[in-house]
Amino acid sequence: MKLPERLVERIAERIVDELTAEKIIEPEDPELFKRKIIAVFKKAEEEEKLLDEKTKEILKEKMNLLEETDLDYRTAFRAVKAKLAEEMKINVNRRERMNQVANMIRDLIMQDETVEIYEDPPIIRKRVAEILREAVREEEEIERKVREKIRQYSRNILEGTPEWNILYRKIYEDELKQRGLA
Repeated sequence: MKLPERLVERIAERIVDELTAEKIIEPEDPELFKRKIIAVFKKAEEEEKLLDEKTKEILKEKMNLLEETDLDYRTAFRAVKAKLAEEMKINVNRRERMNQVANMIRDLIMQDETVEIYEDPPIIRKRVAEILREAVREEEEIERKVREKIRQYSRNILEGTPEWNILYRKIYEDELKQRGLA
């Protein structure tokens, strides 16, 4: 789940600002703490990149098997990725992954000695998860709009093709710019 950098920054800012305003936490240095939250997102993204790389490596090694069985690459990719994700304890469902990130942020808050804590961990986690869910909804809305715009093209562009990927990235960037996230 790769989120745009500006969206991650906005999420981190909301977490610090809202939890501070609601007297749930009080970081000594709010800017430093925002950077620590951003680092949690980057770590999660790195884990997901590693998952994709490992999946591609496995499929590359088994390419002859794919050809022999006439198995679709995307289907094989999803199956291998799901199995690896389970082993690596990475949830590939976007909303569930956000729950994992919420747990990571809660753990950061609980372990960071520069943050004064005024609430119990479940309350902190719940509040962080609410903020993350709102961010996921926004990202899903962007993705939905991008896919809809691609579907509106006069000719059918098959998802996963280089043309579709280029078009997706271009429209996605445009949508981010319209929302002030790029």
